[in-house]
Amino acid sequence: MADKIYFDSQLLLPIQRAGTRSRPAVQQPQAASFGDMLSAAKRQVAFSAHAKARLAERGISLSEQALARLGTAVDQLAGKGARESLVYLDGTAFVVSVPKRTVITAMDGRTKDNIITNIDSAAIL
Repeated sequence: MADKIYFDSQLLLPIQRAGTRSRPAVQQPQAASFGDMLSAAKRQVAFSAHAKARLAERGISLSEQALARLGTAVDQLAGKGARESLVYLDGTAFVVSVPKRTVITAMDGRTKDNIITNIDSAAIL
């Protein structure tokens, strides 16, 4: 009868000699995972077709910094349970659907009808 061969199931690790240092592992930059990119996209504020048209006809442009401030305001409004909000940012009023994170319309002080209805909250930045 043949002798059975037994293997030790313990993981073999390299032997570290006295006086030598192991090199630290080189960290490769981590690519953003799909989940990270999806959550970042969900945090961005979208603009409805109506809002885009109003911005274009009124000559209103937003910088990246202003968009970030608008997104932060929407985050804060969502935390307070707001649904339809007015966000006043740098002389421009945005009506925002907070749950959808979508700007519904935008106006500046030059429009003849400056009455805003059907909002439940406001943020002045």
